[in-house]
Amino acid sequence: MSEWNNKVKRILKSELVKRGLSTEDLTALLNKSGCTETKSSVDSKISRGTFSASFFMQCMFVIGCTKIEIEEYNSIFMISEPSVLMAAEPSVEYKTVKDEN
Repeated sequence: MSEWNNKVKRILKSELVKRGLSTEDLTALLNKSGCTETKSSVDSKISRGTFSASFFMQCMFVIGCTKIEIEEYNSIFMISEPSVLMAAEPSVEYKTVKDEN
């Protein structure tokens, strides 16, 4: 798996964990917003880390992630690049979908 696929997969998974959401919750939220996804298709996309930017943005939107920060760190994997940019949202308390019910 490409290093970039792995990074974006970790970002999405970490945002779900921050909000206490499962992929089943994500699937329900995506479908509620008009997407037609199954839990297995969402699990598969996230597991592979190969999904479109559109899917990533839809996921971020439906889980309530409206802002991400880009942090710079050194990477031993990218010899041609001295540093790689990674996205992360600031550490704040989130009101989750489960909290609203």
